[in-house]
Amino acid sequence: MTSMTTGCDHALCGRLLLIDRDAEGASRLGSALRTALLVSPKVSVVDCGKAANDLLRQMSFDIILADLASLTDLTASAEDAMARLVRLAEGALIVALADSGSVSGALAAMRAGAHDYVSKPTNGETLAARIGELAQRHGRPKALGMETSVESGVADYGGFVGVSSAMQYLYEQIGRVATSSAPVFITGESGTGKDVCAEALHQKGPRSGKPIVAINCAAIPRDLMESELFGVVRGAFTGAHEDRKGAAELADGGTLFLDEIGEMDLSLQAKLLRFLQTGVISRVGETATRKVDVRVVCATNRNPMQMIAERKFREDLFYRLHVLPIHLPPLRQRPSDIMVLARHFLARYAREENKVFGGFTLDAAQQLAGGDWPGNVRQLQNMIRRIVVMFDGGDITGRMLATADIEARAVSPSAVESPRADGRRTVQPMWQQEQRIIEDAVAIFGGNISLAAAALEISPSTIYRKRQNWAEMAAAG
Repeated sequence: MTSMTTGCDHALCGRLLLIDRDAEGASRLGSALRTALLVSPKVSVVDCGKAANDLLRQMSFDIILADLASLTDLTASAEDAMARLVRLAEGALIVALADSGSVSGALAAMRAGAHDYVSKPTNGETLAARIGELAQRHGRPKALGMETSVESGVADYGGFVGVSSAMQYLYEQIGRVATSSAPVFITGESGTGKDVCAEALHQKGPRSGKPIVAINCAAIPRDLMESELFGVVRGAFTGAHEDRKGAAELADGGTLFLDEIGEMDLSLQAKLLRFLQTGVISRVGETATRKVDVRVVCATNRNPMQMIAERKFREDLFYRLHVLPIHLPPLRQRPSDIMVLARHFLARYAREENKVFGGFTLDAAQQLAGGDWPGNVRQLQNMIRRIVVMFDGGDITGRMLATADIEARAVSPSAVESPRADGRRTVQPMWQQEQRIIEDAVAIFGGNISLAAAALEISPSTIYRKRQNWAEMAAAG
């Protein structure tokens, strides 16, 4: 008997048994499956039916791949040999491997209880897809971490990564909408990729050779927003030392992306509406007008109808912008994309950090697939990046995920103090909770301010400034 074990030794790690007397071919196939499957399994290889039976009496497996010719040491009948295997397999998914001329034997193996058969020779990608289909058909996709294998279609489109039906529909929608010059209104929760969608619309459309200019309406002070959008002439206000183009002019011929459009001041919304109606702008401080040709794409993570009802967003502007709506689904509504995204980010950041990671153990995959992901794709991306930075390589385990899950610790019981004598609880001031979150992040990254800031999605200067403020408060106290 020859035996080979690869991968993680974690008790919940997926187990795959490969029965094949061709040791070299089995080793290649095992390595290919380890790469192709979404969860890196622990692969055991034996060369005959007796060795497989002995191993099955000692441990259980999630998947069994059995070369029918390698079972003949048990009995000359493939059906009888498979029947013995099935009795010991305790519910594992069983795939019979058979030479192309052994179809009758393969069908006999299925009569004995095998779930399917695959003709040899085969490759890891084909076999992984078949295993994924079986897992879905038999109601165990999450248990094996293969829910994405059953999806078909485009996996990477215009910066998006995903194979779910929701993402296939989104790709088709972007392809249709991109060719138009009409305004696009993107909605979706934070972290779903509204900026990626805007970039894809631009790159897939006829304006791709021209610039795309983005403005985050929530990040620019209201008194500077008009000059950022339409430009300013020298001397228009204190600090305006030279003529400067605004985003609309800079995007002439291309795309103007207005992110978080709902945060724009109502007075500026009126000027934006006039620009959309006329295609003409005036820089702050001048009376001359300028003709600008841009396609406007806007986005918000809020409910636009609620903003209109609250008189925070002009109804006429909404209908001027809401010509071609696109809604981005939250990650929790497309769970089949979670592991695809996780592996994509792992490969990307491992390359950047010059590290070697294998894959995800079964418990890690189940944690990822079962998460709510309130921060959506951005939250998953940040977590995988932290793991790559914090660890040296190997398979990603559930413990590693827990260590990198800053968001889960952001709202912790320490935010609420112990009950007072009267039984009521007091809540820590916001600055104290903020200080704890930031200092925890800095500690996790070994004092590296830049990495902590990236994980928290703030700038390093913000951490330095807040630390200085806390020091001043402590000194004053």
